[in-house]
Amino acid sequence: MTYILIVLLFITGSILIYKAYTNTKDIKINKVKIEAENTLNDTTLSILHLTDLHLENISITPLELEKKLADETPDMIALTGDFLDRKKTIPKLIPYLKVLQGMQPKHGIYAVFGNHDYVLKEQDFRKLKDLLIQFGCHVLQNESETITINGQSIHIIGIDDYSTNRSDLAAAFNNIDHGTKLVLTHDPTVVLEMEHYTFDYLLAGHFHGGQICYPKAYHLVSMGQLARRNMIKGLHTHNNAPFYISEGLGQTGINIRIGSRPEITFHNMLIK
Repeated sequence: MTYILIVLLFITGSILIYKAYTNTKDIKINKVKIEAENTLNDTTLSILHLTDLHLENISITPLELEKKLADETPDMIALTGDFLDRKKTIPKLIPYLKVLQGMQPKHGIYAVFGNHDYVLKEQDFRKLKDLLIQFGCHVLQNESETITINGQSIHIIGIDDYSTNRSDLAAAFNNIDHGTKLVLTHDPTVVLEMEHYTFDYLLAGHFHGGQICYPKAYHLVSMGQLARRNMIKGLHTHNNAPFYISEGLGQTGINIRIGSRPEITFHNMLIK
């Protein structure tokens, strides 16, 4: 009887682990529309948002990603960090960047870094940053760039990683006044520090939607106030400003997901 029980437990465990692994291949594509308040303007900015590739544990190949994005024509691409955390993985990023570069977004590709990227030693981190720049990414570390659409200014503000104490809001928002403010950052918890820094929309990742939820992501409680409030994925607001937390494409630790799915997100943002 004990032997049979052990076998049944082994089979059940194997099935659950296999299902948890297949969940990493079940990528959802979400489309979100954000409307600016108090405007009659109908100018929009379409954004492809990818985050948390974690190339050591990713279950989508560059070719599969290309096929999923084949019919999409975003105005810009936002990459919000945690590309990888091992120097030997840096070359693996190249075919993914080729896919994104091939989409030729007319307003460019913008990238910020996450806590895992900063695990790299200084010279290896520089290689990662140089690679992103080589493939046309505008890398923002507490800085901004401004684009103009139909005469409207859109400030793309990159706030460096909050969880590793690299965020500098004053530097990121330096010399920004009028216009639409789109914030890119890795750890969305920074919104709780932004009482004096307004934005129209913010994109982030970091939590992986919990990655393993049972039924809640209790293991994330050490990751700050948003996680403790169970604000770990999807669309939220803080001080009436909307922000979106993507579940990301890759995984950390082991390559499984329970109660979460990898995510590719398209945002259609109405410009003020």
